[in-house]
Amino acid sequence: MRTAESLGTGFVVRSDGWIATNLHVVVGGPRVKVTLRDGRELDVVEVLAASAEHDLALVRIDARGLPTLKLGDSDRMRPGDPIVAIGNPLGLEDTVSDGLVSARRRLPQGFEILQVSAPIAPGSSGGPLFNDRGEVVGIATAVAQGGQNLNFGVPIRYLARMLAEPDPIPFAQFAELIARVREANEPPPRKSVPHFAPALLDGCSSGAQQLVVKMVAEAIEAGAPLYNHGKPAACYHVYDGAASDLARHLPASCVGPVRVLAAAQKHAASLGDAGAQAWALRDTFDGLLEVIVRLQPRPSGVARP
Repeated sequence: MRTAESLGTGFVVRSDGWIATNLHVVVGGPRVKVTLRDGRELDVVEVLAASAEHDLALVRIDARGLPTLKLGDSDRMRPGDPIVAIGNPLGLEDTVSDGLVSARRRLPQGFEILQVSAPIAPGSSGGPLFNDRGEVVGIATAVAQGGQNLNFGVPIRYLARMLAEPDPIPFAQFAELIARVREANEPPPRKSVPHFAPALLDGCSSGAQQLVVKMVAEAIEAGAPLYNHGKPAACYHVYDGAASDLARHLPASCVGPVRVLAAAQKHAASLGDAGAQAWALRDTFDGLLEVIVRLQPRPSGVARP
């Protein structure tokens, strides 16, 4: 399953096109495209049910006669029980991994999750977790970045409730609603442009400074429209790639900009929100442009801003 911003996995629960996945997989744009095992690519036409609390979505594509997976009893799963995950980590289709149920955890919000040792990676979100009888007992939903084999799934019993009480909405209407909610909740960007000392450019020739201006301006020209059109992750990737390219092209003597770009990339990577990541790099870009402009000679009689 793909949107303009996300990649995930889903599984068929009814032969007439009902598919279960994570909610976060289907909120990345105005369209969600589903690739079936037979190679067909179909758009999601309806959202049948959604749960923000459990990060679950039940969607429908216009298809018939699809093979389905059997749902099991997640309440019977215990620590030590074998578990198998199937997904598309980083786009690698139909990847199978196995492990154990490590624990059953109750979150502060009051619902339960399954902690599993089966490896899960981005792209596998929404994929099925099977018991040793081939029944789906959970839906892969999260990975803890700070630990090894700390992966989580939503028990299938929460999906069963949604299957029993669908409330269909056309996907176009759902996407518009999500966009409005995002816009209403989007905090204004907090700019924090660093003020670099002129010494940052020691060892940077006039040509190196011009290269900084050229490549930074090109990055902003490409990335800013993506951010403004609701694609902060794409903007961040443009900025991050531009920072790496600029650092590689600068001469060895121009160490100051390389150092601050590397620090900005490291800081941005530590942030959890794509918008914040994009702004962290944009602020550094603006700071570099500002110090270069500040050091340019001015015609006689013209004051510096």
